[in-house]
Amino acid sequence: MYANPRRSIGILLTSATLLFGLAACGANSDKMTNTEPAQPDSTTSATEAADAGAQTFGPGCPAIPKSGPGSFNGMVKDPVATAASNNPLLSTLVTAVTKAGLVDTLNQADGLTVFAPTNDAFAKIPAADLAAVLADKAKLTAILTHHVVSGQLDPEEVVGDHDTLNKDSVTVTGDDKDMKVDGASVICGNIPTANATVYVIDTVLMPGM
Repeated sequence: MYANPRRSIGILLTSATLLFGLAACGANSDKMTNTEPAQPDSTTSATEAADAGAQTFGPGCPAIPKSGPGSFNGMVKDPVATAASNNPLLSTLVTAVTKAGLVDTLNQADGLTVFAPTNDAFAKIPAADLAAVLADKAKLTAILTHHVVSGQLDPEEVVGDHDTLNKDSVTVTGDDKDMKVDGASVICGNIPTANATVYVIDTVLMPGM
């Protein structure tokens, strides 16, 4: 049968259009395949950054810096004496630890729990008495090591009686709603550092008391 020329031309044009369309789709597909990896989700990154402080508790936790070396995320990267030195709430404690020569002892220890008095806790001690203690290395060392026990203890493990590095003991009572260490209140607890768990307290603990 004799073919209609116009119909043949139309079929050829339609086929060419389809082939061009498929080729274009293939090109676009290649471009999509070669795109660079998607950037990390900023929401996920922010969540991960908050993990260091996720299990802390206590009314004093909001006073911990929100960023920088003295924040929860900063302290978790450093051993305990270094971490404390970056926290503005603990500068008097750091001065005492330095005078006692305990920085390396604490930083190099393998797993500690530290009950860390704030600057306000030290301020409760009469100035003359505090100066005398800071000048007496043996007495200062006894007081500071009375604040340290072995093991990185979480809020459940820390409750009870514990031997200190001063070879005496402390008693922790309560829970994350109201925790005390020999009468001193925990104002921010379960703070992680590279080698220790820190419980910030509002009173300096004295051996034998």
